[in-house]
Amino acid sequence: MGMLRNITAGNPKALWKPIAYTTLSNLVAIIPFILLVEVAQLIFTSFAEPGTALNMTRLWWICASMVVALVLLYLSEIPAYRAQFRGAYTAAVDGRSRLAEHLRKLSLGYLNKRDPGDLANMMMGDFALVEHGISHVAPQLFAAALTPILALIGLSLLDWRLALALFATLPFTIVIVLATSGLTRRLGANHMAAKINASNRLQEYLNGIQVIKAFNLTGERFVRLEQSFKDFMRHSIRIEGLLGPVVLSAIAFLRAGLTLMTIVGVYLLAGGSLDLITFVTFLLIGTRIYDPLTTALTSFAEFRYNEQAGKRIIELMKEPVMPGDKQPPAGHDLVFDKVTFGYNEHAVIQQASLSLPSGSFTALVGPSGSGKSTMLRLIARFYDPSEGQVLLSGEDIREMNPEALLRKVSMVFQDVYLFQDTIANNISVGKAGATRHEVEEAARQACCHDFIMKLPQGYETLVGEGGSTLSGGEKQRISIARAILKDAPIVLLDEATASLDPENEADIQQAIDRLIQGRTVIAIAHRLKTVMSADQIIVLDQGRIVEQGQHEELLGADRLYARLWKLQQQTAGWQISS
Repeated sequence: MGMLRNITAGNPKALWKPIAYTTLSNLVAIIPFILLVEVAQLIFTSFAEPGTALNMTRLWWICASMVVALVLLYLSEIPAYRAQFRGAYTAAVDGRSRLAEHLRKLSLGYLNKRDPGDLANMMMGDFALVEHGISHVAPQLFAAALTPILALIGLSLLDWRLALALFATLPFTIVIVLATSGLTRRLGANHMAAKINASNRLQEYLNGIQVIKAFNLTGERFVRLEQSFKDFMRHSIRIEGLLGPVVLSAIAFLRAGLTLMTIVGVYLLAGGSLDLITFVTFLLIGTRIYDPLTTALTSFAEFRYNEQAGKRIIELMKEPVMPGDKQPPAGHDLVFDKVTFGYNEHAVIQQASLSLPSGSFTALVGPSGSGKSTMLRLIARFYDPSEGQVLLSGEDIREMNPEALLRKVSMVFQDVYLFQDTIANNISVGKAGATRHEVEEAARQACCHDFIMKLPQGYETLVGEGGSTLSGGEKQRISIARAILKDAPIVLLDEATASLDPENEADIQQAIDRLIQGRTVIAIAHRLKTVMSADQIIVLDQGRIVEQGQHEELLGADRLYARLWKLQQQTAGWQISS
């Protein structure tokens, strides 16, 4: 049952119908051979007894039965085909949807540790192997294994000696297959790892193609990509070169049973203990009985390979989602209580304690790498702190349903991602079921409407993947429009004006001012003049809160904030010398 769970990515019920209908179809396919044996017996009987006329009536009935058998074979193949392919594709669609939903509920910490190419390969490549396993491999394997068992029982009723000789080599074949099962699994695991690595390196190469071109790192010099392809080639040759002879040897060993049966049949025939008709019957059936077994042997190696793809999916599905089932409270004040958090071994936030009152505007400033963005991600619960608590109205957000919590949060981050969809749909991400009027109103408030209307199809213009067809400032404004449309009580801004040109910065600042009215706002700012009016400014340095207060207070303290302010004032008039 464990192998069935793996080959179906945890959905073994998807195999019952394909196996049942494929087995039925294989059994119906035996009927023509049984009728062929009847024809042979009829002809031999007429020749064995001189003067006996061939029973044409019986022969015509057999021919008619053959036609009926072919019709039945056709009719049995239809549900088998539907069960195999419809069941496989349905299981893959449902599985991909479940996996995507599961990934959405995992912490960013776990997802960041996984290579994006690995997850993409799992979503498409591994599920393609699961599809193939359900539609082809598993049904054929089980149906092919059942058919010879029934044949052995039927042939034993004719002559147990020939039946035993015909299947005498089967146990040895099974021993060969089982003995090399571990080798099959190891080679398959290495081959799959090499394939995933090649996929990851290719995605890395494509994502970094701009840098590669800029620094003339042409394909032949991109060693990691080239090496991954060579490794994949080497493992592909190895799995074919080592498993191929094993499978062919097992097939040859299995088919040796026909030779053994022929020798035993001739011996018994010469001794007078076997009639010619029975011997001919075994010869006719024996030449065909190994076809399903050969299919089973070939499918078994493929079964073990595809099983590993399903096992990877099951292991990912077992990763625990972010806990919490409580609904967030009505209030919107936030508190950091001795919060410590780090990526891997490096602590980014250390013993941070601060209060963010409901309806207040708090600015986070400090040098790059001081932990500002991490604090926003802790509020949105993209991560959970390793020590301390983040409290919303006095309750630990780790006990809250992550999705319910995010409904109370609007985010405008520095790195904006737009989906490969229309402008309107990218804005309406902020609110499910938003009307066109609501979308356009949000765009106007975010100063998007004018540039959107200049696009070829206006709001129906398709955006390239990641927003590649728009400028950085345009993407930033669409992100602000999303947040305005969502209308959440907590607003997180990560340098929301960083990608804007000076001409539009004043308009966007006004849009942000409208966005934050009456809300709990936490904003990261590198340009300190944009947060001069904040209710409180938190100054971070190396993960610690080193200063806290309003703009004038911090300037008067003449510490880190004052130094950063002076540096910005000095560099405001800098120019690139000719």
